[in-house]
Amino acid sequence: MRAIQTALAAGLALSLAAAPAAAQTIIDPEASLSEPEQPEAEALLPPIDDVPLVDDGRAGRLDELFAELKRTPDARRADNLADAIWAQWHRSGSASIDLMMKWSNEAAGKRRYAMALDFLDQVVIRAPDFAEGWNRRATLHFTMNNYAKSMNDIHKVLALEPRHFGALTGMATILERTGNKAAALEAWQRALEVYPAMRSAQEAVIRLSDDLAGEPA
Repeated sequence: MRAIQTALAAGLALSLAAAPAAAQTIIDPEASLSEPEQPEAEALLPPIDDVPLVDDGRAGRLDELFAELKRTPDARRADNLADAIWAQWHRSGSASIDLMMKWSNEAAGKRRYAMALDFLDQVVIRAPDFAEGWNRRATLHFTMNNYAKSMNDIHKVLALEPRHFGALTGMATILERTGNKAAALEAWQRALEVYPAMRSAQEAVIRLSDDLAGEPA
């Protein structure tokens, strides 16, 4: 624990100087199923968050980006706007929360899922209004094939940010994989209402509409 506290202190100093780059966190409908890693006996947990979340006025910027995302018919422009929205979503306003998110991402990349989950558990406890913490944990649960837990976290994301197209695509993917095509179609349509130029959603709506039309009433 002393070592991890030292690492957190060092990481905080660096993150205050430059915010860490964050990758998009979205459930891939084409992702193959994988066997979940066995829980580790003892995962490292960081100390108490000592940097409070701050309101940096990003809500107004997000409203502007979403308004333009809904208007634009150009797929490339829409992708750039979506990237800008992801960048806003990843700004927690807390250096230590950002650091735990970074550690979780690194652990998940090494398939150390139990450790990644421990960090994300701490994120959602310490920053319950940070939607991307819940979304990251939903994605990790999906990777571990824990669909029910993933859906629970997705509902939390959407309660905080109803426009979260990443969470909506995750919901649609889980519903389709579990055989609920009608609900999956509705979730994809909700994603298109927010992000009309999303190609994966457009293709999914066509595919599921055709599938459902061909099924007996």
